[in-house]
Amino acid sequence: MKQIIILGVGNILWADEGFGVRAVEALHERYEFPENVRLIDGGTQGLTLLPIIEDAEVLVILDAVDYGLSPGSLHLVDDDAVPYCLSAKKMSLHQTSMLDVLGLARLNGRLPARMRLIGVQPLNLENYGASVTPSVKAQIDPAVAETVAFLIGQGVVVNARPPDQQVEPLGPLCVGLAAYESGCFA
Repeated sequence: MKQIIILGVGNILWADEGFGVRAVEALHERYEFPENVRLIDGGTQGLTLLPIIEDAEVLVILDAVDYGLSPGSLHLVDDDAVPYCLSAKKMSLHQTSMLDVLGLARLNGRLPARMRLIGVQPLNLENYGASVTPSVKAQIDPAVAETVAFLIGQGVVVNARPPDQQVEPLGPLCVGLAAYESGCFA
């Protein structure tokens, strides 16, 4: 069985930057997948994601991406069109971007055979502590649907969870979208 990684990346504490993590959380809450499919809250882990990406045969990345489109626009990019680069202008190793990680995987000759980037055009990346804006939040469901359709196209059996099924959170419970927006930190 091919190894499939569904990776939500971004910082949930920086408004729309948290889109990818929120989308992968929603996917985890709504669907069950076979063992060869891993859903990962990549957050801002940077280089620690490299071995995970290099071991994947299929990679789906959910992220906020500045395409220069209208805020909240969902945009899909496949395979060779998924951007990757190594940028030299950094203050520290903590500034490793997803593009850098993909660039390193390419340099190592270990990019996944299939890749899909599901990106949303952010409206706000500057409001520290805010949740995703309404226009970006509205794209979580379509991003989940696009991910499911892509996986089915890869031959993956995707099963909807019963609506009343309790699911272990993908990350810490208090930073889940509903808890975060209700002010669990207050």
